[in-house]
Amino acid sequence: MYFSLNSWSYVFLFMTLTALAIIGKPSVAAVVYRPSPWALAHATFYGDETASETMGGACGYGNLFSNGYGIDTAALSTTLFNNGFACGTCYQIKCVKSPWCYSGVQFTTVTATNLCPPNWAKDTNNGGWCNPPRVHFDMSKPAFMKIAQWKAGIVPIMYRRVPCIRRGGLRFYFQGNGYWLLVYVMNVGGGGDIAKMWVKGSKTGWISMSHNWGASYQAFATLTGQSLSFKITSYTSKETIICWNVAPANWNVGLTYKSNVNFH
Repeated sequence: MYFSLNSWSYVFLFMTLTALAIIGKPSVAAVVYRPSPWALAHATFYGDETASETMGGACGYGNLFSNGYGIDTAALSTTLFNNGFACGTCYQIKCVKSPWCYSGVQFTTVTATNLCPPNWAKDTNNGGWCNPPRVHFDMSKPAFMKIAQWKAGIVPIMYRRVPCIRRGGLRFYFQGNGYWLLVYVMNVGGGGDIAKMWVKGSKTGWISMSHNWGASYQAFATLTGQSLSFKITSYTSKETIICWNVAPANWNVGLTYKSNVNFH
C-alpha cells in the first residue's frame, strides 16, 4: 500500500494521540509515593488490647476492622493531623533510646485514623503530649505493644511516612440525603491522603466537593437516580485519578461502594 508524506503525518498523529490516551487513562496510577526521611517524635497509646476504643475516630472510618484498617492505627497530634488532610496516611514507627523498647524490632506500620487533641490543662512536656507544636503519635495499644512494653506509657520514637499498601480500589461510604451527598473515602493507597474531590452524575458535569472533616467530602447537589463517578486528587503526590461509575443509579446512603482504581 502506498502512503504519501501527508498520509504518514496522519498516521503519526493518530499513533501519538493513541499513546497519550493510553497514558492518560484514569485507571493507570503512574505516580508512586516514596518514603520520607526518618524524624524524631514520641508515642503513647490509648485503649486496651482489643483496640475497641479506636473505632470511629475523627477521620470517620467507622469500624476499622470491616473497613480494612485493623488494629495497627494511630491518632495524630494537631501538628500532623492537618485539619484531617492527614487521614489515611501511613507511618513506620520504631522505638528508640528507651529501656522499654523491644530489642530486635525494626518498626511497625500504622495508619492515621484519629486526632489526638491538645490538652491545654497540662504542660507540653508533662501530659500535654499532643499539644502543638509537638509531633506525637497516640497509637492503639496493640500497635504500641509491637515496639515497646506498655508499662512505659510514653517512648521516644523515629518515624517516617511510607506508601500505604491497600488491596483493591478506593471505597466510598455514602451519607446525606437527596440534596446533600457526604462521602467518606477509604482504602486509599499511595500517600493515603486526599486533597480534592469531584463527583459526576450520569446527567451532570463534574461537581467540586468541599472538604467536610477528616476523610469526608460533600456536595450540595441533586444526584438521586444517577450513577456516580468520582475524581480524586492526592494531597501528597498531586496525582488525580478517576473512578468511573462507582455507584449505580439506585445508590443509597448508608452503603459502601467500591472502585477498581487506587493510588500507589
